[in-house]
Amino acid sequence: MEHTTKPRPKHMGRKVRHMRELLNLTQDDLAEKMDMSQQTVSNIESSEEVDDEQLEKVAKAMGVTGDAIKNLDENATVYNIITTHDQKGGNTSAYNYNCTFNALDKMMEVIDKNEKLYRELLKEKDEKVAMLEKLLGGKK
Repeated sequence: MEHTTKPRPKHMGRKVRHMRELLNLTQDDLAEKMDMSQQTVSNIESSEEVDDEQLEKVAKAMGVTGDAIKNLDENATVYNIITTHDQKGGNTSAYNYNCTFNALDKMMEVIDKNEKLYRELLKEKDEKVAMLEKLLGGKK
């Protein structure tokens, strides 16, 4: 007698949780968007099966489609995370999140430029006022 193993069904609650985490949402965030309790979201995420109607509601609240959650390949996602993060787990090779300049220095440069421009405009205004006063003073 041949023994066949049925493929294990995909755990939809785990996929919901995984998608929520990928979108950087907490259970509380999702619960608020769905107008339900955090415990209800937790129950959904612990359920092996999630009916299509509930899945669509969850997906809509997350701003994705139900199919996006259904087709989420956890192994591929884990592989992508592992291959795009460095050894320390903080920086990615795909995206450079490290600022290459000091933001405070850049802000001070802009302030200095604005101050210089303001002084130049004031000087110009004073020169124009003096010229107008001279012209008007001669006509009195």
